[in-house]
Amino acid sequence: MAAHVALAATLYFLLTIARAPVVWGIGRGADGSNPWAALEPRISANLSSQFEWPVFFHVACLIFFQIQPDLIAVVLAWIFVGGRVLHSAVQIFTRNIRLRGIVFTVNFIAVLGLWLVAVLTIGNGSVI
Repeated sequence: MAAHVALAATLYFLLTIARAPVVWGIGRGADGSNPWAALEPRISANLSSQFEWPVFFHVACLIFFQIQPDLIAVVLAWIFVGGRVLHSAVQIFTRNIRLRGIVFTVNFIAVLGLWLVAVLTIGNGSVI
């Protein structure tokens, strides 16, 4: 969870830098333009997406605070976090929609897997 929060904080920092030429006039091009203008909407869109599907990841993690996560749950959580970092890089620095969709699908399945492990663990009475 902390790693995902760190990703979101990094995106806020990048968005601040990308908007600085417009908001504060810092880093404007010689012609007065914003050199980050092309990246700013991508960073903003990616930051917004950190508060959509990842909410289910955080809720699953909160469940695992109450029950003992097994290795599968830990691996799935790290796949999700690594995938979110990769998804951010693909969305911000490329226009490769197909790759972004593949990475999103991996993230999606990782969270579904977390929920499956949580439900099965609770259903089997393996709650600590």
